[in-house]
Parts: sequence; structure tokens; C-alpha cells
Amino acid sequence: MNGNLATTSMTTGQAAIPLDRSNALFRWNAVLAVLHFVQFAAILALSFAKSPVVTSPVVSTYLRFDQATSHLVTAQRSIWELPIGPAVALFFLMSALAHFSMAFPARRWYEAHLARGQNPIRWVEYSFSSSVMIVVIAALAGVQEVGTLIAIFGANAAMILFGWSMEIANEGRERPQWLHYVFGCIAGAVPWVVIFVTLLVSATEPGSAPIPGFVIAIFATLFVFFNGFAINMVLQYRKIGRWRDYLYGERAYMLFSLIAKSLLAWQVFFGTLRP
Repeated sequence: MNGNLATTSMTTGQAAIPLDRSNALFRWNAVLAVLHFVQFAAILALSFAKSPVVTSPVVSTYLRFDQATSHLVTAQRSIWELPIGPAVALFFLMSALAHFSMAFPARRWYEAHLARGQNPIRWVEYSFSSSVMIVVIAALAGVQEVGTLIAIFGANAAMILFGWSMEIANEGRERPQWLHYVFGCIAGAVPWVVIFVTLLVSATEPGSAPIPGFVIAIFATLFVFFNGFAINMVLQYRKIGRWRDYLYGERAYMLFSLIAKSLLAWQVFFGTLRP
């Protein structure tokens, strides 16, 4: 038994992750936890360095009865100011906590699931962190209606959770079942369509202010990186090249997550948060 532990990590009933690869994953997660936490602290501090704190209005649209016309009319009320900087810092904190848990308290559980071709912690974290990211992008693009922002968050979270169900449904299968992936792509497309339509309407409205360049850059770059996650999953399940190894795809997810979050954060900083 001691000899087995010297060469492998925790067994899972199907396979085991070799100890050298287990240690490499530990280092990746530990380093990424630090990188995400440092950026969380930096963005949070910088967001409060600018006074007043940059916010985006969140409004509720409803119907009220107009006594003068005896008709229902559309009314709008401001219900909150979304603080952009703290929202950006929040998704870094979520990622830092996820990587910390995979490196330390949940390491054995995490590696047991990796050996089965699954990473539930990744999907749970992404369902929150990437959904906060897409809400920030939507707010910067001009989406302010609370119902729309909630729906954007929910559609994005659904996309991520379909990724989780994709891994569960395909455990042990030689030929992948793609319905979960397709449904996830459909759900994930909705927020981007809403944001694109909002930008298009704003750009074509006579007399409207031009869309800031950094907002267009954020939309374009983050759209590319969000799709990178989907491409990574296809490469994993098609077993193309180095993606035959599930752990290679796991590291790709880690890098995509760090790069996407960092790009959004620092584009937001230089666009809105810079003192």
C-alpha cells in the first residue's frame, strides 16, 4: 500500500492520477489561487481609490395607471447602483477560493473526479464567476433592466451547468453524447445576443453618444475567450492531439479562466476605474 502511494495519487475505481501529475496540478492550483487573489485585492483597492465609486444603474420597468389618461403607461424606477470595481473583484475572489480548495482542502476529492473526467468545482465556480463577468459586460454595454440582468446571469449559469452535466453524462462512454453541449451553447448564446442588440441599438440611435472603444474591445475579446472554453471541451471529447489527455484540457481551462478574467478586469480598469 505504501508503495502505491509513492507512485500514484488517490485511486478512483477507474484510474489514478500519477503522483508527479498530482503534484503539478497542486502547484498550478496554488499559484493560480495566489494570482487570482492578488488581482482581487488590487482591483478592490483601485476601485475605491476613485471617488465616487464607478457604478452602473440597475432599474426596474413596470406598468402604472395614469390617472390623466386612464391608461396603463410604462414607468421606470432605479433600484440599485451596481459597483463595477467590486463586481470585477468578486469574480477574482471566487476563482481564488476555487483554486485554493482544489489545492488544499478538496484536493483528494478533486483529483478523484479528474480521474473520472470530471471537475465539479470548476463548473460550480464558473457558474457564478463567469455569470458575474457577463453581467458586468452587459452593464457596461448599457443593459440596465434588472429582469434582463437576472436573465443574463441565469442563462450563462445554465450554460456552465450544462458543461457539468456533459461530463457526468459522458463518463465511461466511447462516443460522446453531445446534447448537453448543444443545449449549453444555445443557453450561452442568449446573453451575447442581448448585449450585441443593445450595442447595435445604441450605435444606430440618432443623437446617441458613441459607444466607448473599451466597451467594444471588452465585448470582442471576451466573446472570443468565452468561446475558447467551448472549443476546449470539443477538443477534449474529440480527443484531438494533446487533448486526448483530460488533464491537458484541465490546464487549458485554468489558463483560459485566468486570461479571460484578467483581460476583463484590466480593460475595465483602464476604461472606467483609472483615477
